[in-house]
Amino acid sequence: MLDKENIFDGIHVIDGGLATEVEALGGKIDGALWSAEALEREPEKVAAVHRAYLEAGAQCLATASYQVSRMGYIEVGRTAAEADAALLKSVRVARAVVREFPQKRVLVAASLGPYGAALHNGAEYTGAYDCSYAELVRFHRERIEVLANATGDDSPDLLAFETFPSFEEARAVGEALADWPQIPAWFSFSCRDDKHIAHGEPVREVAAAVARFPQTIAIGVNCVPARFLSSLIAELKAGSDKPVLVYPNSGEGWDAERRCWTGETQATDFGAQAKEWFQQGAQIVGGCCRIRPAHIRAVAAAEKQFVVQSSQCSLHESSVKIAANKTGLA
Repeated sequence: MLDKENIFDGIHVIDGGLATEVEALGGKIDGALWSAEALEREPEKVAAVHRAYLEAGAQCLATASYQVSRMGYIEVGRTAAEADAALLKSVRVARAVVREFPQKRVLVAASLGPYGAALHNGAEYTGAYDCSYAELVRFHRERIEVLANATGDDSPDLLAFETFPSFEEARAVGEALADWPQIPAWFSFSCRDDKHIAHGEPVREVAAAVARFPQTIAIGVNCVPARFLSSLIAELKAGSDKPVLVYPNSGEGWDAERRCWTGETQATDFGAQAKEWFQQGAQIVGGCCRIRPAHIRAVAAAEKQFVVQSSQCSLHESSVKIAANKTGLA
């Protein structure tokens, strides 16, 4: 894995929803393992999604491993060894696509979902787990150890702990990571509103606590409604000086009876919002559920506009200072 220092230099745009695109390509993701089903059976579809996001301007890919765990695999009749192999395969598939873009600097983040993702009951959005703290530590350590010992194309650049609902689970990961202080990791949380993570803890307090882990390189929120982000960015900045990352969902609703998504999010609107998030202090922006390559293309364009405008503002401020010095006003 890469050194933690300056790992995000030049990295401002991450990818969008993976399962959405796999499904759009005809992939089967309706099993208990979600997008990991496609990783096992149709890795070329996962690769196609990674490729589409890089073509759209993403600078960081999250692997198709969010749902991968020994516990989850064993529950569906597979083995712990198969789960470990799937973790490594997810990185390998992403690495192969990155090599197709030698002109781009791209990070590969190993996506690691919360314990609740393996329960298949939406608990990653509540943190209502029926397990001990020790079980949480063991659940996460099993996956961390596999990736920490990986080499070559199986080794990610960083670990991405995503959609975490509670500080207790983040604390469990901090303990599980203890043997590998050099590993870079980001922590991203699901939220119940614009100031609290899903389990109820204040975002700024959680950010302050997680920032103390030696592995933490960024802290953020994901799979949250875009309307929460202005406040959440402020809360994250108030709690920590770590880079802020945000990757919201589309805001569309799921109709359980008709089994379809309702509503729509326009890519241009998402791009305009992304520019505001950059202006408000987010350093890294992407998308989660139902955010597609067109949305990420709009984010990449917004980031470029933000950089240009920021440079122009800096030049203007410098010119004003120089003029003031010449006239003796400064």
